[in-house]
Amino acid sequence: MSTSLAARSYESVDHWIDGKNTPPQGGKYFPTRNPLDDKVLSEAAAGSVEDVNRAVETAHEAFASFRASVPKERERILCKAAELLERDRNEFVDILVDEIGSPIRKAAFEVEKGLAFLRAAAGMTRHVTGKTIPSDVPGKFSMSIRSPIGVIAAITPFNVPLIKGVRLSCNPIALGNTVVMLPSEEAPILSNRLAQLYAEAGLPEGVFNVVSGSGYEIGDTLTTHPQVRMVTFTGSCRVGQHIRELCGKHGKRMTLELGGKSPLVVLADSCLQKAVAGAVQSIFMYQGQVCMGASRIYVQEEVFASFVKGFAKAASSLGMGDLRDPNTMIGPIISERQRERVRRHIEDARGKGATVVTGGKWVGNRCEPTVLTDVTPEMTVYAEETFGPVVSVYPITGLDEAIAAANDSAFGLSAAIFTQNISDAMRFVMEVESGMVHVNGSSLHDEPHVPFGGTKESGFGREGTEEDIEAMTEWKWVTIQM
Repeated sequence: MSTSLAARSYESVDHWIDGKNTPPQGGKYFPTRNPLDDKVLSEAAAGSVEDVNRAVETAHEAFASFRASVPKERERILCKAAELLERDRNEFVDILVDEIGSPIRKAAFEVEKGLAFLRAAAGMTRHVTGKTIPSDVPGKFSMSIRSPIGVIAAITPFNVPLIKGVRLSCNPIALGNTVVMLPSEEAPILSNRLAQLYAEAGLPEGVFNVVSGSGYEIGDTLTTHPQVRMVTFTGSCRVGQHIRELCGKHGKRMTLELGGKSPLVVLADSCLQKAVAGAVQSIFMYQGQVCMGASRIYVQEEVFASFVKGFAKAASSLGMGDLRDPNTMIGPIISERQRERVRRHIEDARGKGATVVTGGKWVGNRCEPTVLTDVTPEMTVYAEETFGPVVSVYPITGLDEAIAAANDSAFGLSAAIFTQNISDAMRFVMEVESGMVHVNGSSLHDEPHVPFGGTKESGFGREGTEEDIEAMTEWKWVTIQM
């Protein structure tokens, strides 16, 4: 296995408040590390309550004028931001490789999605429409109009910091809102660079702000701040439930995109070659650190042995070389805490009788793609999200058992099925308890204009251009008596 090229050099990262880099009021910084070797990559501002308050107040002040901006102004800024991201794509790819251990193909994928979200958001500026409403009063003209709601808190994850950083900021901006972002502690460099890109695109000062630091220490201050009208969060179910309670208590809007334990079903009539390829993409992209990852695969008994053999062969051949080599699929797990979780899940399963068909070993901070069979309910990996390159494969008798097994989970984010029978496919689509379902394709899929999100413990609300117009604006009823 080749060694990765050395990480680029990065300066210390400050907060971004009121259109400029702003040192933390407490003067404290924390180290960010390259997950490939845990070497210090940079020093990032450790946010305090004072920093959060300043950022929110700045955003609130900026909202007073930005809410009155006309569509063509916001459209121009977002189109320019897309041009700049296109121009600087290599720099953003480098940050993603170095800061979060992203293989280059996944990093390039993030840039492409970021471009799509920015361009779609530019179109949103002209779709904030109201209605005319019949009235029972003679001579009364009745209508409804939409207005932006104000400051939106965006809390983003480490695994797709560009995709989520762009999506959770450009849609609010398109609608005339302002944003305070709290990025993952593992991705402050990327978030600061995104802020610089917006500034160069002409976004007014104070509209987009970034405060880095520990969500445990400052997250509650941000989500409960009186001037924050809405919270949009992507992350763990545990933190998401806490945010849900805070938003409920303080009367705030929210969208939550949380964890998953996504099922993928392979019926006997499917093309096994395509099913194997779809399964590999579904669980091993970015070494399994994806909320939509299909970590539960249910295969009809008639083709179970053939599928497992082909799947294990494909998994064991995935590249684990230089992160900037396009053939590399598996990179490092983000942190020692997460590595310990992956180890614990594998060893618990192995110790309780699961069969490790392939993988289960470590090369530095990377876990080999791991395929398990004979997994039973008493094993931790059976029900919990591993968030690593670990997948359990189960035999099933047919569609009835597949649907029952797929629904036997507290999660409901994404699901997939491979079959040539349209009736079976549509029955699965209608009966599976999942916010998103894909037929003959990977469980990993996203586009700017779709209602993206999950059910059960996998989330609350949906992201997307139409959905965000509804969530991030408020109705006002207006009458005019002639």
